Amino acid sequence: MAVTLYGDNQVSDDRPTVQVTAVSWPGEDEPPTAGGATGSSPGGGPWWRRGRVLLAGGVTTAVLAGVVGAGAYAYAGDVPRGTSVLGTELGGRSRADAAKELRAELEKRATTLNAPLTVVVGENRAEIVPADVGLTVDVDATVAAATDAQAHPVDRLFGSRTVEPVVTVDAAKLDAALRQILGKQGRDMTMPAIIFTGTTPKPVYPKPSLTLDAEQSARVVRTGWLAGQPVTVPVVEKNPVTTREEVDRLVAELAKPAVAAPVTITSDKGSVSVPPAAIARALRFSADDEGKLTPKVDVKRLRSALGSKLAAIESTPKDAGLTISAGKPKVVPGRAGQQLDSAALGRDLLAVLPKTDGRTVTGQLKEAAPELTEAKLAELGIKERVSTFSTKFPGGLSSPRSQNIIQAAKDVDGTIVQPGETFSLNAHTGERGYAQGYQDAPVILGGKLVPGVGGGVSQFTTTLFNASYYAGLQDVEHKPHSFYFSRYPAVIESTIFWPDLDFKFRNNTPHGVLIDTAYTSNTITVSMWSTKIYDSVKTEYGPRRNITSPKTVHLTPGPTCIAAAGSTGFSQDAFRVIKKDGKVVKREKFSWTYDPEPNFVCGPKPS
Repeated sequence: MAVTLYGDNQVSDDRPTVQVTAVSWPGEDEPPTAGGATGSSPGGGPWWRRGRVLLAGGVTTAVLAGVVGAGAYAYAGDVPRGTSVLGTELGGRSRADAAKELRAELEKRATTLNAPLTVVVGENRAEIVPADVGLTVDVDATVAAATDAQAHPVDRLFGSRTVEPVVTVDAAKLDAALRQILGKQGRDMTMPAIIFTGTTPKPVYPKPSLTLDAEQSARVVRTGWLAGQPVTVPVVEKNPVTTREEVDRLVAELAKPAVAAPVTITSDKGSVSVPPAAIARALRFSADDEGKLTPKVDVKRLRSALGSKLAAIESTPKDAGLTISAGKPKVVPGRAGQQLDSAALGRDLLAVLPKTDGRTVTGQLKEAAPELTEAKLAELGIKERVSTFSTKFPGGLSSPRSQNIIQAAKDVDGTIVQPGETFSLNAHTGERGYAQGYQDAPVILGGKLVPGVGGGVSQFTTTLFNASYYAGLQDVEHKPHSFYFSRYPAVIESTIFWPDLDFKFRNNTPHGVLIDTAYTSNTITVSMWSTKIYDSVKTEYGPRRNITSPKTVHLTPGPTCIAAAGSTGFSQDAFRVIKKDGKVVKREKFSWTYDPEPNFVCGPKPS
């Protein structure tokens, strides 16, 4: 057998294996003799045979020693010999020494590696700082890759190999930086949709986005960084899953037939006809992040569209509640109801909407428990008044403006905001129109007072905002008036306008919050009831600055002209200071700039 150092595929050990056959000469078995006698040695064999055996043993020992020495050299260290990274030989070293050597090489290249990298995104070119996006060589991972490099035993002696360094990058930071460079070249995906104008379905056709693929961008930048050359980052088109043709098919096969005729819902307690207008409000076509358009019947919207019609077959559950009696919260028990199974109703309605006949669905009535039971209510810890705030209004209770304030107060009275929940005034009252009991009264629109339905609700909003503010609850959304009105506290006040301007606060306490409202002929009061967790909540004001005077504006006289005395404009800061256990635990800054309200005069300028 030959030495397996040269690539025997059957080797099962990483070390070279040597097998040597003893050397023989011709006629070895019949050696010459003297006097016809056979020579012998003390060891039992001829002297000449023993010498040749010793010679063969010496050769064997020499070969073995050489091979073992070569193996020891080839397999020294953790990294296979002949392995280099960034031109630096790491072969034959331990992991620790290889890491030290690689760090030394990176230190030599620090100026180049830390230099801004030029990237080209579409038609835009810019530089990014490697450290800002986390571009770095992972030394330990690179050494591990070098250690695992495949090297044949002979290659360990005579071969060489290059291992690419492992480069890491913060993909999120890189994507944000590249998107800034992309700028207006990019465009968002236009998601497919089908919307209803009345009962007419209108298709919204999909359009691809022009954007970046974060994973692909990271791969390109990682590869190009070490080369020190400008890197071109590909801009890609991403198409929504649902095509234009599929949108047209959904319109023809579902949206149009859906509103062509009513659908009847039957139950053990009677039946209800669902008109096309209600179907149009409830049938939704929603696209997911990939642009896949899926139809669905939104039963919550359907209930809203049908209004009181469902009362013929349903009884609505009522939540347990609280009322204030003799200065203390008193529990008002809730009750269970019977409602159509929403999941089954939505599924069954969707199945019959494409049909021209057989448009009847059998509804399944199920017991509906109230969301807030007396037991759950008891756990909320609503036991004491934690804040109260009042504002005054003119005109008595008979004026339309006063009636709007009182209507909003009635809509909100008794509301319970659970821990972690965000209260939205717009979401709670819904649209404040004539049908909801609101009347025409002055509102600020286009920089002046004009008649508008729901005018005056801003005063209730300000009162509610301050009650939540002094309860220490988290402000989520509010917007002060553009003009300052002396009936409100400066800065810490809020307007509202359906549907664009809202007021929201979050119950950031571990206890429930009850909103309690009360009114007189000239005041509106909002109180918050919960468990008190702060010693005090107070306001500190900074000085008024940037004071501006109003100008006089003459308006055309008529029923839409509302005169105003005007007011000065200014900027001011207010600080909410919250104390607990005798220490200030929070100090929040609120700032606002008021425009000067013009002195509006209903009449022409004097000549």
